[in-house]
Amino acid sequence: MAIKSLICQIAVDVAGKSHNCQANAKHRISMGETRLKVRNGRSWDHYCTACAATIIARDLAKLTTLQQLKPTDELED
Repeated sequence: MAIKSLICQIAVDVAGKSHNCQANAKHRISMGETRLKVRNGRSWDHYCTACAATIIARDLAKLTTLQQLKPTDELED
């Protein structure tokens, strides 16, 4: 029996062309820059390094809380 992962398909890659960050349209990802790539259904969402760092920090905090295996009244986003 396979053990499931809480982490969806993600990757770090290099932008092939310039485009806006999915989290903040004011953040521009230039061609050749590193970006976070997150699976969203059949497509991918791409985030600049600044937004990626925020996303990763927030999710690490959530995982750390989950690691304690304490029941909660409400799940927070």
